[in-house]
Amino acid sequence: MKKILFLLIILAVCSQSNAQEFAKRLTEAKTAYSAGKLDDSRFAMEQMLQELDIITGKEVIKLLPTKMGDKDANAKADNVTGSSGFFGVIIHREYGTVDTSNVDLEIISNSPLISSLNAMLSLPFVAGTGDNKVIKISGYKALVEKVSGSNDRTDYQVQLPLNSTLITLKAPGYSQDDVIKMANTLPVADIAKMLQ
Repeated sequence: MKKILFLLIILAVCSQSNAQEFAKRLTEAKTAYSAGKLDDSRFAMEQMLQELDIITGKEVIKLLPTKMGDKDANAKADNVTGSSGFFGVIIHREYGTVDTSNVDLEIISNSPLISSLNAMLSLPFVAGTGDNKVIKISGYKALVEKVSGSNDRTDYQVQLPLNSTLITLKAPGYSQDDVIKMANTLPVADIAKMLQ
């Protein structure tokens, strides 16, 4: 418990944004722990970790490319949300404008889909059926899937598992090769380091 509290204190000092809220939660956790209110201490620490996930997610957004294919990032649509219990953090970025079909990028930590996707990737003859394709991006296996598009159009998405994090790139209206090129512009190694 002391090591965890020490680590959280260090992270609180290093973090500049939301530092006051983080420090407040840390104080609440310490106070509740000292008073023997373990449930309250745990709740405060869960809240603190959720805030830390959001801070990390905002740092990941800074790493993402500002252009995907021929579309610029729509910074107004950037969104980082924490989810207690089910997911860690959901990072969302759109490329394109409101009146065009967007390229969507989502990064979900602690994704429940990781185990089934990893199982598929470990059996490439299953994952690579039909128009699906197993590829490598920055040394990590990924699945390129054909998905139903609007107006009888064929769309593709790339799903890339990183430990317990899932990166999904959806690019309606682009060819499979274009979607793979876009996915290869992602700083996968840097994202993996931040979201370990």
